[in-house]
Amino acid sequence: MSSEGRVKIALIGAGGWGYHHARIFNARKDVDFCAVVGRDADRTRARADEFGTNAYTSIAEMLETERPDLVSLCLPNQGHFDATMQVIQAGVPLLVEKPLVFDLGEADSLLAEAAKRELFFAINFNHRYAAAVQKAKEAIDAGRLGELIFASWRFGGEGTSDHPHGNLIETQCHGFDMLEHLCGPIASVMAQMTDKTGNGFSTMALALQFKSGAVGTLLGSYDSSYAYAQTHAMELNGLKGRVTIEDTVKKFTFQRSGSETAEVWQAGYFNDKEREFHLTFDKHFDHLLGAFRAGEAPPIHAAAGRRALQLAHAAIESFQTGQRIQT
Repeated sequence: MSSEGRVKIALIGAGGWGYHHARIFNARKDVDFCAVVGRDADRTRARADEFGTNAYTSIAEMLETERPDLVSLCLPNQGHFDATMQVIQAGVPLLVEKPLVFDLGEADSLLAEAAKRELFFAINFNHRYAAAVQKAKEAIDAGRLGELIFASWRFGGEGTSDHPHGNLIETQCHGFDMLEHLCGPIASVMAQMTDKTGNGFSTMALALQFKSGAVGTLLGSYDSSYAYAQTHAMELNGLKGRVTIEDTVKKFTFQRSGSETAEVWQAGYFNDKEREFHLTFDKHFDHLLGAFRAGEAPPIHAAAGRRALQLAHAAIESFQTGQRIQT
């Protein structure tokens, strides 16, 4: 770490979501935001200048010159593997954006190489840090819902991908992660998909069986609109009560079975911190950096990205074969 005890962090990626990595690193007094690496020199220089840090177009040069304590990677969805492997093979701890990769063999290679070096290897499934999601987890863990019977996840908006299963892998990975985070392991998947818009298999409906015996559904789409109310909706139904989550950060509702009165959480007028989706990443990073400084495992290990990818591939196999696929 730097002489001031700050964690020296470099960012690989100068795109839209990468801005939020840069924003967070720059704002923290316990972080030395040392560099931005990008493919386009002008764009990278502009992002680096915006945050008063150094610009590079070579990962190797940045690693050699800056010697960061931690590297964060935020690259185009299908461009994750090579850069991630380069950082791992350099022996530098890292945080990556979802999806981990699109290929299970690549995921296994990344995890194996990181494990060989005992590297801190985190992934940003930031939906877990929304207040409504955390309240749902607390309610489940406290037994307020009783035995879970079914769960549903719906998430859809505009989007394109040059991969035929882009939505499933790069966006619904959040759904897979969230369903298992709240409901436990998924045991099997059955899938229906459509490519009627010519945008790949950009809308899908999955039927899920959890190892607990509960069942679930996942509905995802790139053929909808993020402008719609309840672009995201989640329902968790147990024998003693039900939880709903609206638009990830908007609203949490708990209702006891048989009661006509519900308990509702919504961010108050001045509570921008809990109302803003992007700030779920700030909360995750705060937890992540604390774990890193303490020499602990990341709060969300990159293995969670591999698991989401495994479930996506099971859904693809189910659709292609017409069979239920065990996971």
